[in-house]
Amino acid sequence: MRARTLGLFASTLLLLLVLAACSNSNEPQNTGSNTGNNASGNEPAAETENYKDELNVALTAQPPTLDAQLTVSAVALDTAQNIFETLYTLNSDYEPVPALAESVEISEDGLTYTFPLRQGVKFHNGEELTADDVVASMNRWLVTSSRAKSLLVGAEFTEVDPYTVALTVPQATSDVLILLSSQAQFPAIMPKEIIDNAPADGINEYIGTGPYKFQEWKQDQYIHLVRYDEYQSVDKDPSGFDGRKEAPTANLYFHFVTDHSTRINGIKTGQYDVADSIPTENYDELAADDNIELYSLPAGALTAFFNTTEGLLSDVKIRQAILAAFNNEDILLASFGNPELYSLAPGYLNTSQVQWTTDAGSEYYNQADPDKAEQLLAEAGYNGEEITLLTTRDYNEMYTATLVIQEQLRQIGMNVKVENFDFPTFLETKGDRSKWDIFVASTGYQLTPPQLLAVTPDWAGLNDDTVKQALTAIRGAATPEAAKAEWETLQGYLYEIASSTVIGHYNGIVATNNKLEGFEMFEAPVLWNAKLPE
Repeated sequence: MRARTLGLFASTLLLLLVLAACSNSNEPQNTGSNTGNNASGNEPAAETENYKDELNVALTAQPPTLDAQLTVSAVALDTAQNIFETLYTLNSDYEPVPALAESVEISEDGLTYTFPLRQGVKFHNGEELTADDVVASMNRWLVTSSRAKSLLVGAEFTEVDPYTVALTVPQATSDVLILLSSQAQFPAIMPKEIIDNAPADGINEYIGTGPYKFQEWKQDQYIHLVRYDEYQSVDKDPSGFDGRKEAPTANLYFHFVTDHSTRINGIKTGQYDVADSIPTENYDELAADDNIELYSLPAGALTAFFNTTEGLLSDVKIRQAILAAFNNEDILLASFGNPELYSLAPGYLNTSQVQWTTDAGSEYYNQADPDKAEQLLAEAGYNGEEITLLTTRDYNEMYTATLVIQEQLRQIGMNVKVENFDFPTFLETKGDRSKWDIFVASTGYQLTPPQLLAVTPDWAGLNDDTVKQALTAIRGAATPEAAKAEWETLQGYLYEIASSTVIGHYNGIVATNNKLEGFEMFEAPVLWNAKLPE
């Protein structure tokens, strides 16, 4: 999907998404007075518009951390992307492009990637970015990111000179630059001393090179970022996460607004300028408000994950029984309300992404067959043992889906309880597999199958040799057709062993003040060029 020399099948990975966008027909104007005249000298020039010095963003949950290398939390990553930058990033065509790197040179054997760094870039503490910082940051990412640990085993970053780093990988694959550019657990670059002093549970000093720097985290209320006046932007048109970052607004406030009605009322009254994770039942209401702009775009797959390693669901027949009981259409209707905002399909990736679209495993998808489920439970010797559904109210669709699943499983005679936590506690509890049997998550789309949470061992505990071998085959395939064939086999296998199931695909909805300029929706709300007239 990108113009570079690595080859294999990279040129086909471009997502066929049409992102919802909003444009302003007027060119943004600088603040301040304008005393000049027009060319004729007969009419005064138009006054320059003044802009607010803060934007208020309503998040649906408090981030568990701003350590981007550790988390897949969307609210954390959407906030942290304003603070931290990466060697490579994605443009609006989903192509990996240089960010803190100037470029990349890839060896003929595909085993060495050499990155010259941009010079003169400064961290928020005033220190210049050098190879030491990049090597420390990237080598930490290789062991903290669940995807990096599984997909870049044996990789290492080293210093070539103070402004050049090299990455060596044990085998050539097609997706290295994509992995370096992807949003989830993104490889944030930070000072070496921060890495050296970081505790095991994550960094506690948020110092990056981004257009905004960390100011304050008021627990259970907000995170405050301020413009970094010494920020060194690249000089090209904004595109996705790439391009100029001008930071025209001095202050960004990310408010934690877990109550959905409060978030809705706040965007309607102007208390918030941006509100994420708009519940679908409020879509029509907000669409009718002339003061609000809505962004709706294919966002991900609502996915149920099963505990394959511990407890009752370590029995594959029990998992297959649960899969047989799922009525996905009912789950989606309850979770999203408006059928225009979701779709049924078994594929784990974006259904518009031609390279990877497949219906493999469809015989196990949306079966809605309680008789078959009861028969499988009897064959497995199920005797009323309790199973636990883990969820969080902070994400309405996840919580609602969990309640519907609870009722569907009760209908086949299962003893089911729901454990509900705030989002950070949900993520923490998910890591202890003795405390849950099933959880539902809104999983954002990934660019390639190996990046899916469904095949990432650290996410839900799936540790399967067949899966590992299939991922290796996908990444090393000689042609796009061969890669897709391997993925079709693997997706079918995931359904066969019932390790997880896609429930359906959903659109994400973000609401903004309709006067907001310079805002973009890409993989996430892009705020660094946004400004709001006074």
